[in-house]
Amino acid sequence: MMHDENVLVGLETGDDAGVYRLNDDLAIIQTVDFITPIVDDPYTFGQIAAANSLSDVYAMGGTPITAMNVVCFPTSSQDISTLSDILRGGLDKMKEAGVALVGGHSVADEELKYGLSVTGIIHPAQVLRRNSPCAGDKIILTKPIGTGIVATALKGGEADSKAIEPAVRSMTTLNKKAAELMRTTEVHACTDVTGFSLMGHGYGMIANSKLGMEINVSSVPIFAAAREFATMGFVPGGARRNMEYYSSHIEQACEISDEMRDILFDPQTSGGLLMAIPQDKAEGLMKKLRSSGIKEAAIIGQIVDKPKGKIVLRNS
Repeated sequence: MMHDENVLVGLETGDDAGVYRLNDDLAIIQTVDFITPIVDDPYTFGQIAAANSLSDVYAMGGTPITAMNVVCFPTSSQDISTLSDILRGGLDKMKEAGVALVGGHSVADEELKYGLSVTGIIHPAQVLRRNSPCAGDKIILTKPIGTGIVATALKGGEADSKAIEPAVRSMTTLNKKAAELMRTTEVHACTDVTGFSLMGHGYGMIANSKLGMEINVSSVPIFAAAREFATMGFVPGGARRNMEYYSSHIEQACEISDEMRDILFDPQTSGGLLMAIPQDKAEGLMKKLRSSGIKEAAIIGQIVDKPKGKIVLRNS
């Protein structure tokens, strides 16, 4: 692999985005992400996909500034008005983020997909990585989990608008405000919770380190509908794959129901920020988050010395 000393974050750490230093005071953050439809309404899908893509820049501690559309569209089976609505939803979310749309690329594909390639900016000394927590740090999660299960129930025809509305509202909400507040205090590590689930992204914080993590299961914010739908069996295949891949890194120190376990491994779309913050800073940030309308944010655990490279699930 070619070495470039200006690559501050590259392929090695599995972070949410790449970071390249332009000079001593400025670096760019680059990321790309696209998804298949998770809701029926094209405009709402466009909003969710855009928020999901922008989130990677926020997780690195940066500010997104430009974006390009990435579109795969089934021209033979979908009306072009559907694409127009998707792009309008994405554009409105970019406007909300203060991001300029500067181009994009589209291809004909049998499966609909949409997302963004995003560029952000940050001071090189302020880059947040996912794998740099410190022992004693508190873990803050800014959004509830369970979107994958809710979306699966929607596809199965079991979820009505009332049941999915909280999850949709969460997925269309930018992590912009949470990221801005995060930058006002000391944070050691951050990632966003997406396809690898809370367990997978949590493990990413401590993988190959000398630290572990404890999660208080009862403190994890969950969409009410997700628990009901998980009990009914509406669990996406991605949750099973996450469970197979990450279970060896998880230890249970309490009884956990099957549906709760499914939720912990549920792949998320446009999920919240997962931060490792010094213990003496955590409550102060929580007050700022809640007073700014991020009322479901919660302290869900802490970074510990041992067991190394493991997440211990507790219920206390």
